[in-house]
Amino acid sequence: MQDFDLVIRGGTVVTAADSACADVGVRDGKIVAIGLELDPGRREIDATGLRVMPGGIDSHVHLAQPAFGGPAMADGFESGTRSAIAGGNTTVIPFALQSRGMSLRQAVTDYHAEAEGRAYCDYGFHLILTDPTPAVLGQELPALVAGGYTSLKVFMTYDDMVLNDRELLEVFDAAGEQGALVMVHCEGYDAIRFMTEKLEKAGKLAPYYHAVSRPQSVEREAAHRAISHAELTGVPIMIVHVSGREAMEQIRWAQNRGLKIMGETCTQYVSLTADDLKGLNMDDTGSKYVCSPPPRDRESWDAIWNGIQTGVFQTFSSDHCPFYFEGEMGKKNPKARTGFRWVPNGIPGVAVRMPILWSEGVVKGRITENQFVALTSTNHARIYGLTTKGSIAPGYDADIVLWDPDRRVTISQSLMHHGSDYTPWEGYEVTGWPQATILRGEVVMQDGEILGSKQGGRFLPRALSPMAARGASAPLG
Repeated sequence: MQDFDLVIRGGTVVTAADSACADVGVRDGKIVAIGLELDPGRREIDATGLRVMPGGIDSHVHLAQPAFGGPAMADGFESGTRSAIAGGNTTVIPFALQSRGMSLRQAVTDYHAEAEGRAYCDYGFHLILTDPTPAVLGQELPALVAGGYTSLKVFMTYDDMVLNDRELLEVFDAAGEQGALVMVHCEGYDAIRFMTEKLEKAGKLAPYYHAVSRPQSVEREAAHRAISHAELTGVPIMIVHVSGREAMEQIRWAQNRGLKIMGETCTQYVSLTADDLKGLNMDDTGSKYVCSPPPRDRESWDAIWNGIQTGVFQTFSSDHCPFYFEGEMGKKNPKARTGFRWVPNGIPGVAVRMPILWSEGVVKGRITENQFVALTSTNHARIYGLTTKGSIAPGYDADIVLWDPDRRVTISQSLMHHGSDYTPWEGYEVTGWPQATILRGEVVMQDGEILGSKQGGRFLPRALSPMAARGASAPLG
């Protein structure tokens, strides 16, 4: 007779590969059995009518990130991971940001201090390199990669983070030597500065002009340049938060040539448009939607869906980057009211990522439920070296979301559990919602109520990504 701590009965188990009615047996935080009519467990959950899926893994979130003198983020680890589990996620990977002049190791140490004892779900860290000195690339990076920080991000824009082409090449090459995966924010810095200054001279200062200052051509050019650098160095890269057709087609072009280029897109690029940024003045709601790259238009939604359906994109993330809207620390702070340049870039979204993709993707027939699992969990685990996450199978962590595929919900701030004072999706109607989130066998969210502890999350050192090695196989479909 099997000895189970938990048995989940009667649900439809959905993985990236297939779907089947089965029970799931859990012991010591691990999945140990899948089958019909499993022996009784100490606890039992009736999942009749529900999908039993791997807990969501959001590999692109920003929490407790330094503000560089601007407004502080609305989410630290406590509120950000609380929001994550409310949305069906069991793992997040935020960023340890190296400020210029700072040791990369010190950035990681500081970030651990922010996270320790404040996480409702499991977490890892990506590294953000802003100051790739010889010591950082030759000494700190190898040691950190060996310690489980196996991915890093670089920026092609933003005053405080932009790297020039030589620096990008040096980072790509150093990452390739260590087997680390490089994520790239692709927007052209000089083109954005040119457009911003031109718009400001014309008195076009409202939030809507944030989108005008960063057209698709700016993203397309930077994506092509990043791909060229990756080709030159022989290093696979992940191009993150792709917003529309032009950058997507650059990734597809590279993949068709056999280059090891992966793509990520996000919730806002299939559910928001640049028109959401429109407002009568700087006090209007347009600044709620300011993020980079900006949302585009409905034709771009179609292009993003095409990229999802044809395998150009391997992951679907939130790029959760939360700020307040009201107050001195918000998107309406006094400086932001003088022009779009000063509105903090980023929107909260970790709690709505899975519901919106299910509603817009699975319910509307654009993707299957198995593709949904791949895009929200399994591919994140495989790409970012989370070897015990992302599947419902014996030996994996019992990180599970019980999903009601037919529940209709109107998204509201009251459901988000985040630190921000708004959601950009207020009033957005979805079909499909997490009924319960289970972290390593423990129910941490049920029916919208947070049951877990902020000490419940664990830091996850990660293995080297099989996709990051020079000469790696083609991206996941």
